[in-house]
Amino acid sequence: MRMFKVIEGGRGQAVQMDDWSEERRGPSRDDVRREAARRISESGYHLSRIREFATGVPMLASLKYLSLQIDFAAETLSRLDPIPEDFRSDGYWPAG
Repeated sequence: MRMFKVIEGGRGQAVQMDDWSEERRGPSRDDVRREAARRISESGYHLSRIREFATGVPMLASLKYLSLQIDFAAETLSRLDPIPEDFRSDGYWPAG
């Protein structure tokens, strides 16, 4: 959660806000893309990709495939209307 300071009549007060917009419209496509990027990063994909460029040794095919699966899941979730509020749940994403 993010913390914002709301100024009312010259007095500041800390207010917690969810990851969603102020109007509680629910998660956005950007929220889903950030979750996909987090999952790809945690899988070790980026480090393996850098290692591939540096050494010339191909990265594991399973990591490439996992990245494709995560991208597909993100694309599918972001097209739902509305996007489920629990889109971060492991049930929506491929197992690493």
